[in-house]
Amino acid sequence: MLTQYDIKQLELKGISAKQLEEQLMYFKKGFPYLSIVASASVEEGIRSIPEDKQALYLDVWHNYLNQNKKIVKFVPASGAASRMFKDLHAFLESGRNTPTTSSEKFFFEGIVRFAFYPDLNKFCLANEGKSIPELIANNEYRPVVENLLYEKGLNYSQLPKGLILFHAYFNEPRTAMEEHLVEGAFYACNQSRQINIHFTVSPEHKILFESLANEKSPEYAGRFSVNYQVSFSEQKPSTDTIAVDINNEPFREEGQLLFRPGGHGALIENLNDIQADIVFIKNIDNVVPDSFKLLTVHYKKLLAGILVSCQQKIFDYLRLIDSGQYTHEQLMEIYYFLRDELYIINPETKLPEEKEMVLYMRKKLNRPLRVCGMVRNEGEPGGGPFLTANPDGTISLQILESSQVDLKDPAKKILFEKGTHFNPVDLVCALKDYEGNKFNLPEHVDKNTGFISLKSKNGKELKALELPGLWNGAMSDWNTVFVEVPIETFNPVKTINDLLRPEHQ
Repeated sequence: MLTQYDIKQLELKGISAKQLEEQLMYFKKGFPYLSIVASASVEEGIRSIPEDKQALYLDVWHNYLNQNKKIVKFVPASGAASRMFKDLHAFLESGRNTPTTSSEKFFFEGIVRFAFYPDLNKFCLANEGKSIPELIANNEYRPVVENLLYEKGLNYSQLPKGLILFHAYFNEPRTAMEEHLVEGAFYACNQSRQINIHFTVSPEHKILFESLANEKSPEYAGRFSVNYQVSFSEQKPSTDTIAVDINNEPFREEGQLLFRPGGHGALIENLNDIQADIVFIKNIDNVVPDSFKLLTVHYKKLLAGILVSCQQKIFDYLRLIDSGQYTHEQLMEIYYFLRDELYIINPETKLPEEKEMVLYMRKKLNRPLRVCGMVRNEGEPGGGPFLTANPDGTISLQILESSQVDLKDPAKKILFEKGTHFNPVDLVCALKDYEGNKFNLPEHVDKNTGFISLKSKNGKELKALELPGLWNGAMSDWNTVFVEVPIETFNPVKTINDLLRPEHQ
């Protein structure tokens, strides 16, 4: 039973009583598993573009840039960097004075190679009266880590990844956010030399992001002769989800309902607010220094060229259908395009010229479009590309996480584990229809693809509801193309020691 205070709390968040009821229902009945038909591979579902064919798509993208369309680089950047420093926090909590684990030793052996080393050394001199080499020589390792993580120093454990110095250069180091500014200049700059970059950030860090953007954008704008339009948004309170106790009753703190952020799937609302023709999506930590950018830029352009080529074909087909002036052969061409290019398989055997089939093909064509880079699985974590059965009876390409698959079913477990590729979060998206109208993205979310996780609050167990992931269920009803990209384009920074890998030096 909702109290008047509960109703007021819901109103302030922009959550209706009906939405709350729907969320509580999911806790009680759970989410259905998705049915895997096959793992996507280069034999079925993933395009592998030969080198001699890539120039064609690169030309398509360059020609598109000359049309002065609005292109946006969309970077989810609200995640805290606390998990990057998990091992270093464990070192401080252990009470030990010297490193003993391989991770701790690797960090200190390579400490001079971190981009933040000069700044960290300055804090050590100011706060400890000794340089880092002097502290290490005296077996005083703990103060070094304290000045890295705590407020008296760099305070990195409280910052998001986007504000951490990732890469060292001769003139000055760069944060992850700055690397996205630089990267965007190489593939997302239109004819008017404008680059639109949008970061989703947490409220407590927004001012810091804005300050860094205001400081650095003019410098990079002058270097690359471009004009940066940098914008920010926060996850909307209306996308928060209710937490429940072990009996699936609303969890309360001092009488108030407890809401939690709904996960990265909530960002579909932020993406929906973007006014753009094409949007690149890439995580904040998957960036490399300039010496490694050439390959990344090449494949970004390739994915974008494939997207534009596919979009142009879809638009031509939609105009043809809407004209009503089509032949049997043309309808068959559309049918085979859906089946063979977009991997949308309709088990029904109606003839393409039947009215119902024409309407079906139009509905499937007239949707948001995404081209997703896929990397061969070499042990890196991440969701994967699959062919799955949909509620409407069709089969299509989807990106799945393990939580969406019934791994207790031996057959499904085998199919999931046979996946040859994984999702590095490397997307290019088209958000408008052939008449220039923006799609309403929340209409294309499969709400049945969320999941429930176990958490705790002040020592009490609770259940949290995660919304359908941004590139999973939130884009379930999109037209999807998978393209193989090399593993060298995927260089995430999950732990602090990842910054010592050759790709980040």
